[in-house]
Amino acid sequence: MSNKKLYVGNLPYQTEETDLEQAFQAYGAVESVKIIKDRETGRSKGFGFVEMGSDEEAQTCIENLDGKDFSGRGLRVNIAQEKAPSRNFRR
Repeated sequence: MSNKKLYVGNLPYQTEETDLEQAFQAYGAVESVKIIKDRETGRSKGFGFVEMGSDEEAQTCIENLDGKDFSGRGLRVNIAQEKAPSRNFRR
């Protein structure tokens, strides 16, 4: 399994995907950026995902950005975990 997809948390709500991409580009090739938004309001939920070009670049991002100030907030950066299967089902 690849470890190049990163979870990025504690984002300021006004953060745009381009802002996040610029911050991560300093540490390697950014393949994709996605800030998660509320379906009903369209407002950021304060976290997102960044996929880097390689596992090594992702690790460099973690080492350099986890806990660092980003627009007044300390970022949380780590390897993204696979989403657990949903338990929402009806009988």
